[in-house]
Amino acid sequence: MGSSFLITLREGLEASLVISILLTYLVKTNRQDEKRSVWLGTIAAVVACFVVGVLFFILVDGLNGKVEKGVEGFLALAAMLVLTQMIFWMRANARNMTSDLRKKVETSSRTTLIVIAFVAVAREGLETALFLLSAKTETASGSAVVIGGLIGLVVSIAIGIAIYRAGSRVNLKTFFNVTAILLLLFAAGLAGKAVHELRELIGWETGLLITPAWTITSGAWSASGGTFYDFMKGLFGWHATPERLRVGAYFVYLIPVLVSYFKTSKDEKQLVS
Repeated sequence: MGSSFLITLREGLEASLVISILLTYLVKTNRQDEKRSVWLGTIAAVVACFVVGVLFFILVDGLNGKVEKGVEGFLALAAMLVLTQMIFWMRANARNMTSDLRKKVETSSRTTLIVIAFVAVAREGLETALFLLSAKTETASGSAVVIGGLIGLVVSIAIGIAIYRAGSRVNLKTFFNVTAILLLLFAAGLAGKAVHELRELIGWETGLLITPAWTITSGAWSASGGTFYDFMKGLFGWHATPERLRVGAYFVYLIPVLVSYFKTSKDEKQLVS
């Protein structure tokens, strides 16, 4: 539930920001009658993403054996790559997002507004579907993923409405930095998951790298099972008996990506100063 909540909260908020910017600018430029175009594009994107997400879920849920291992492995790998790219793209482009959208709106027709809203929401929606499918493979309950995702979506919409009403007075820099780090931890878990599934796909079952890095049968906070275990497994890739290869993949991804993220942040501060 934790990972799906964070995913839909982040992705939903990004989509809400784009829609809020579009609507705010239309109001300020006395083009309120064109707000309908933005909502048409938004609704069309939501419907399209829902249909695609359901189809993906049905296809993946019906797989088994080697095919299931392969699909889950490549799905986790794809989600990791897209999630990483999304976080760094958002950091690089968030500062100019408002001005870029305003330039597009200034010369746009009603059809163009529909397309802008559709593309913005569809991009986040399809990414969300991909991430939620990967989150499901990391948790014991698919229903928990759905519930967490719905809660995150509701919260993101509420924040989006607050931003629309408050305008530029809302500072989201800290929020995006915190969620970016948490999502990079989630992506590291996906890296370990991808390696684990692909290792099982090729039948690599023996060797030093396949032996468990640790084994926890019981302990504090139900670290080997239960709700807390499901939460940690889904959000951070925690596992009670992970093979050394999986743990290695986790840190091989996480360390350089975190260093790069913080280095980018430091470089931006120097440029501003």
